[in-house]
Parts: sequence; C-alpha cells; structure tokens
Amino acid sequence: MHYILLHLLTSAGYAALALYFWRSIPQHARGAAPRSLFGHLLIGLPLALHATVLSQSMLRPDGLYLGVGNAVSVIIALAVLIYWVGSFFYRLEALHVLVLPVAAVLSLLPLAFPPTRALANTHLTAFRVHLLISLFAYSLFTIASLHVLLMALVERRLHAGNLPPFLQALPPLLTMETLLFKIISAGFVLLTLTLGSGIVFSEELFGTPLKFTHKTAFGILSWLIFGALLGGRAVYGWRGRVAVRWTLAGFLSLVLAYIGSRFVLEVILQR
Repeated sequence: MHYILLHLLTSAGYAALALYFWRSIPQHARGAAPRSLFGHLLIGLPLALHATVLSQSMLRPDGLYLGVGNAVSVIIALAVLIYWVGSFFYRLEALHVLVLPVAAVLSLLPLAFPPTRALANTHLTAFRVHLLISLFAYSLFTIASLHVLLMALVERRLHAGNLPPFLQALPPLLTMETLLFKIISAGFVLLTLTLGSGIVFSEELFGTPLKFTHKTAFGILSWLIFGALLGGRAVYGWRGRVAVRWTLAGFLSLVLAYIGSRFVLEVILQR
C-alpha cells in the first residue's frame, strides 16, 4: 500500500504542477509574469518522490529490476530532470505543460507492468555505466521527440494565423530549433557511447559475444538516422519538417530497440 501511495503522490505532484504552469501561461504569453523560481523549485518534489519509488521498485537484495514499466518510468524521470535543470537557463514554462502531464501518466507504469526478474550482470561496474548512459540517451531523445512535435505544431499554427496562448508563451522557433539540435547532439554522443561499449565489451557486459539481434539492428539504425540528421543539418541546413521526420524516425527505432523488445518479452510472452 505504501508503494502504491508513493506512485499516486508522484503522479499527482506532476499533474498539479502541470496545472500550475498551464494557469500561468496567459501571463507569460503577454510577458506580464516574471519567472517563478518557486514554481521551478517545486518540480524537485515530485522528482524526489519519483526517485524514491523507483529505487524501491528497482533496487532489491537479489539485483536490479528494470522491466518495461520501470524502464519507461526512469526515462521520463530523467527527461523531467533534464528539462528542470534547463529551465534555470531557458524560459521553458510552456514546455513544462507538455512534459509534466506525460510524466504524471508514465510514472504509474511500474504499477501496471511490474518487473518480474532481476537483470543479469548488474554486479559489473561496466554494465552499470553502460545502462546509465543508455537511459540518459533515451531520455534526451524522448525530450527531442516531444520538442520537435511541439515545434511542428507552432509552425503549423503560425501559418494558419492562429497561435493560442500556450504556444505564444514558448521561446521563438529559432531558439527552440537551436535547443533541439543541442539535445539531439548530446543524445547522439551518449548513444554512440552506448553502442560502442555494447559492441566492444559485449562479452564482459552480457556474458556472451556480440549477437546481431533485432535490438542491435534497431539501435544501429537509430544511430545512423540521428547521425544523418546532424550531418544534414551541418551540411545542408536541414530544419523544419525534415528535422521532424528524421527525429521521430530515429526515436521510433530506439523504442523498437529496447522498450519494444522488453514489452513483447515481459507483457506478451510473459518471460
């Protein structure tokens, strides 16, 4: 019961803060509201609860439990953390309205899909580092996907001449685009480290030589997609709809690489 209550409190905290930032949007859109340091600091409360409930669910005496529910919950918690830190340097109040409701829902997934077995090789420091880097990479690309969808919505509404207060409160499109490619660049570096460590140290990390599975194939495919996007941005100045398509394609490949495979194994096949 205590475990369930913490989950519900975490979700409720995210939802309450999403409502708080939503109600402040009209003032921010008019430029009438100063930045609320108090509001930003409050995000740390559900984040701390989220970290607490994840540690209870994942860290057990017999090992590390990272099922599909916990994996998605960790990724969204890291995404909120990254946005929270970024909010001290950029005006991201309107983006909180997008990220926090998603966190409110996804933080409950460990209740729906509880982990059933511990991960192997979690006693190895190399594996823990590999896992941490991969989770941060997933988080950054999750943010990039939400970010690029929001940019596409803003551009569409600008062309239609109908920009609601929620979108008026966002940073200018050029600023959002610059931030997007910073996020993708950081995620690409971490994804490169994830794939590199998995390939070079496969036997030490996983106890077996590297096997070319669908997980490996989709991981490499996502790396190629994001690499091509960054290259196209540098050489040809790719932006707009091109960036949207490539970002979402790369993110979908990442989802299929790990989350999709874990969902099939744990939820559908019950393994």
